[in-house]
Amino acid sequence: MANISDQIKTKGYGQAIVGTGPDGNYGYGQCYGDLSSLDCTLCYAEARTVLPQCYPYNGGMVFLDGCFMRAENYSFFDEFTGPNDKAVCGNSTQKGQNFQDLATKAVLDTTAAAIRDGGYAKAEVKGLSSRNESVYVLADCWKILNPSSCKACLQEASALTVGCMPWSEGRALKTGCFMRYSDIDFLNKEQTTESLKVSPGVLVISILSSLAVVGVGVVVGMYIWRRRRIQRKRRGSDNTAKMVKSLVNSSLNFKYSTLEKATGSFNNANKLGQGGFGTVYKGVLGDGREIAVKRLFFNNKHRAADFYNEVHIISCVEHKNLVRLLGCSCSGPESLLVYEFLPNKSLDRFIFDPIRGMTLNWEKRFDIITGTAEGLVYLHENAKIRIIHRDIKCSNILLDSKLRAKIADFGLARSFQEDKRHISTAIAGTLGYMAPEYLAHGQLTEKADVYSFGVLLIEIVTGRQNTRGKTSDYSDSLVTTVWKHFQLGRVEEIIDPKLTMHAYDNKKEIKEGILRVVQVALLCSQEVPSLRPSMSTILHMLSQKDELLPLPANPPFMDEKRMELNDFSEDQRYRFNANSSHSVATAFDGSLLYAR
Repeated sequence: MANISDQIKTKGYGQAIVGTGPDGNYGYGQCYGDLSSLDCTLCYAEARTVLPQCYPYNGGMVFLDGCFMRAENYSFFDEFTGPNDKAVCGNSTQKGQNFQDLATKAVLDTTAAAIRDGGYAKAEVKGLSSRNESVYVLADCWKILNPSSCKACLQEASALTVGCMPWSEGRALKTGCFMRYSDIDFLNKEQTTESLKVSPGVLVISILSSLAVVGVGVVVGMYIWRRRRIQRKRRGSDNTAKMVKSLVNSSLNFKYSTLEKATGSFNNANKLGQGGFGTVYKGVLGDGREIAVKRLFFNNKHRAADFYNEVHIISCVEHKNLVRLLGCSCSGPESLLVYEFLPNKSLDRFIFDPIRGMTLNWEKRFDIITGTAEGLVYLHENAKIRIIHRDIKCSNILLDSKLRAKIADFGLARSFQEDKRHISTAIAGTLGYMAPEYLAHGQLTEKADVYSFGVLLIEIVTGRQNTRGKTSDYSDSLVTTVWKHFQLGRVEEIIDPKLTMHAYDNKKEIKEGILRVVQVALLCSQEVPSLRPSMSTILHMLSQKDELLPLPANPPFMDEKRMELNDFSEDQRYRFNANSSHSVATAFDGSLLYAR
């Protein structure tokens, strides 16, 4: 995937082969012909985060409305048709005969133009009727195909697409090409721009077949790339080894046997949850103190750098809104971290639960918001070592006995120097919370945490999860949906219904407070990092309720031409069989993901 990424940046497509024989991995990626170079980079970066959802299957395709990616354990470069080819139709609007005739002609003419002109064409066709209807079409072949295969693929794609009539929109998702028509202008202008906008669409479907491989070591090139990174970390540096060794003799060190006994030998009955780096268990020490023990997925010999990173960072910070590190164990058979025990676990267990969520009225939610903001202000501006967390989300906000927020899970955190504009780092985090500039370029600043904080605020207000893989419909991302409602003055429609079930003496003030938090959230999640406020400014915005706020610009992946609130849905003919043992339908905003 890294190899393809370099090619994508220079020519808009790329292919790569890693390994040979049964360990071979074959990958291809391509942006559609109307995408600018920056849009292409961002779209491919988004696709790279989707493809690992195919694990542990032995291959997969990702369709975005800006680019395509495929990886397999065999050479597929000459394929143009396959069993998963299909059309996806509609945005729940049917059109009349005039539009159908116009769209059919536009699709056929664009197909012919693409066949004639090397595999790519786009068109805008205006009707002659008084309705002033227009049709927009794009057709694109993968550049690895020869002309005859491209021609056959486009002809089949046009037939699939025309079959979507009378729906106002249709896509053909083929093994070797892509085609789309719509009554909405989705075409890009093919000019260089400083914008990072991609219109990745709103349709997401994931099909996983039952043909799995043993393990994931030979699934796709992305794994090979990640494995090499892990191997480098396993080797570590002499400096890291010395640092870890010093922990054994420090006051932070716990005996492994002590923690094993405290957790009942890591009994599943004591399991509190699982984070990005390990499983957390409740434990009780011999003196009766309750603790939380994180059991890392890899032992300290294999992940010494990551282990030391979390110990080093969290032991250097202390704030009422940060989870307190009590110690660690790095001399036993595996690495363990010991934290203060927080009985209410994480925020996601409340916000997204219909019963527990009732315990969080607006005042409590606002306290959680400001507490989290205060913790981030400390990390970014006031700590001895300035820190970027990189993984701010509901499951990493823990709640104490009084439901006060404490930021947890510093496994991805990075410190940065004041005179550096950004840190270039490998992409890590949770999809749906990662800032676009970080996702596209791996350039990390504190504004990445600001973006994640904006998503967190939206989840707290709406009671809905932004993680795209968890949504069951094909609507816009949660951030985009809230932005549209804000623009139309209809924010009340997306407020968590659980909030309205509480009795408030000051309903008007509560409503104004919620609307203000939504506006702050949208300011945090703006596409351009420089437009996002700092965390100290955000905290000021939240506390000074009478000050006017600036209007937010577009969030990432926002198509300004699609401001209406209608959802994109499939024609019933093309819905996947949820009862099939060979496929599982899963939403993942902006993409169509196939795994075989």
